[in-house]
Amino acid sequence: MDLTIIILNYNTKDLLRKCLKSVFASHTNFQFEVLVSDNESQDGSQEMIGAEFPEVKLIENNANLGFSKGNNAALRLAQGRYSLLLNSDTEVKSNTFDLSIRYMNLHAEAGAMGCKVLLPNGELDEACRRKFPNPRNAFLRLFGLRKFSNYNITRPIDQETEVDSVMGAYLMIRKSVMDQIGLLDEDFFMYGEDLDWCWRVKEAGYKVMYYPQVVITHYKYGSAQLVPFRTIKLAHDAMKIFYRKHYAQKYNRLFNQLVYLGINLRMFLVLVVNLFRNKKSVH
Repeated sequence: MDLTIIILNYNTKDLLRKCLKSVFASHTNFQFEVLVSDNESQDGSQEMIGAEFPEVKLIENNANLGFSKGNNAALRLAQGRYSLLLNSDTEVKSNTFDLSIRYMNLHAEAGAMGCKVLLPNGELDEACRRKFPNPRNAFLRLFGLRKFSNYNITRPIDQETEVDSVMGAYLMIRKSVMDQIGLLDEDFFMYGEDLDWCWRVKEAGYKVMYYPQVVITHYKYGSAQLVPFRTIKLAHDAMKIFYRKHYAQKYNRLFNQLVYLGINLRMFLVLVVNLFRNKKSVH
């Protein structure tokens, strides 16, 4: 088996249907399997899969396990040389998987790769190629100075480049690398787990590559918009976990407490701003 495509679902039946249709419309000579890990959806997703996509291997979780645990339930069953995390709120092109596998076959130094992720309006989803968050760029973003932060990569969107992290909406990883670094860290319920996984890929001596010849569409916040305020808290909890895991030991206790205070302040500001917005935002 060349590729295992893993789609985590939580009450996104219509988006999931669209995603699966695009997956099975793909043109490739490589063999792939599709696993959908369902976090106890209540919208008929499981019945839809059984009726319309019998070739899908459905994993029925008995609770909303979150992103890491839900994906890990499928990753443990993956048979492919590569595993792909694919969001249920995405659509792939007919050549997406073919180009991705060919790229990974030709670049043994790449432990993981991501692609050009476009929003429905055609703009780039900037999270698809990132630097790791750190105290400096987080501080600048907190106070609205994003243009001075190096968190988002400013190179042309069609330039192949090594990055710190790609996004969990489309993240392909070698099974051999996953065997070395382990599965997703289940301390992250939602958000941050892709950053942490890419950190560990690079820590193991491999590259994380952004390959823009591969393109998908991302209908962002498919599940998150159902619980916007809880989602905001989870996103900021993930920031604390990531910082504590990868940075806290480098700084003294007072500095670390200031960082956590800054994250809490940012969460409060986002919550307040969302009170006055029709379209809620995690950031």
